[in-house]
Amino acid sequence: MKENRKVLLCLACLLASLLVFSLQGKTVMATSMIHLVELHAGAEEVLDVVDELQLDALIIPSETGTQEEKEEEQSDLVMANVKESMNVREEPDADSKKVGLLYADCGGTILERSNGWTKLQSGNLIGWAKDDYLLFGKEAQEMAESVGTYKATVTADALRVRKEASQDCGIWGLVKKGDVYEALTDQPVDEWIPIEYAGEEGYISAEYVTLAFDIDSGETLDEIKAREKREREERAKLIANQGAVAVGTTDDVLLAALIQCEAANQPYEGQLAVGAVVMNRVRSGGYPNTIAGVIYASGQFSPAVSGGVEARVKKGVKDSCLQAARAAINGETTVGGACHFRRVGYHEGVEIGGHVFW
Repeated sequence: MKENRKVLLCLACLLASLLVFSLQGKTVMATSMIHLVELHAGAEEVLDVVDELQLDALIIPSETGTQEEKEEEQSDLVMANVKESMNVREEPDADSKKVGLLYADCGGTILERSNGWTKLQSGNLIGWAKDDYLLFGKEAQEMAESVGTYKATVTADALRVRKEASQDCGIWGLVKKGDVYEALTDQPVDEWIPIEYAGEEGYISAEYVTLAFDIDSGETLDEIKAREKREREERAKLIANQGAVAVGTTDDVLLAALIQCEAANQPYEGQLAVGAVVMNRVRSGGYPNTIAGVIYASGQFSPAVSGGVEARVKKGVKDSCLQAARAAINGETTVGGACHFRRVGYHEGVEIGGHVFW
């Protein structure tokens, strides 16, 4: 009997020398506990202690948390989970001063988390947002992949947009330094970047562009005021009288110009769909509440950023695009409440012509 207990004691000590357990919130080496017991008791008492501890208390704690939880902890991406917009505040308190807004589809970087609040940076906006209206980890990544785009920024003074990935093929047009276009892939294809260009798929040399993944950012209160001022100025320029002829535009002409820039080569249903996307954004509350505001919102429509919309207004718009714009303003849609579109093959959704809407 004593020999058996000695064997058990040896086994217990061996286990204790290898394992760690938690005692009253403090991590203690099991060997230390056994050693302390041996200093004040004989083998019988040691075995009693081991019996009381039950060997399951000496099990090495396994890594806790699911794979998703680990990914969430490792990722610093955060996305807004709202239909319209949410307040971002100076401190993690609902009564704290508001410093800006985070809109639907906007994302940012986690800086700090505390008691149901997250301090984030989204563009120039830095502040605290309530976790109830945010997505983290895998959910944030999935949303970012759904609404984010790769943007190609031209670095050369002038660059040809080719119809195919070859210098021997035709040319769609020219782009200039600083122009930004939606890239259709996240990597060059045989040293070419495919882009969305005037409703067509074009190719520009990867050597003369920078490529970056882009997610919409929130706005500080100062940025909101500046944007609203810029919208008023853009509208004023478009409706300015130039000599005896007013080249200005109403909302339907402005929208028609965007439609022509984005979908001139698409069927009428596709042109109406582009107009419907703009109007859905106007009504959603997650974007500016005017047609001009949606069109000129930062990073949304490449033709607006590059000046293509304004140039098209001055040149005049196609009848079909004007018809589609007026129909969209009156509430017609071929894509329901879709607020996004992209070239076919790069997202799931309603396909019309060369675009997919969701």
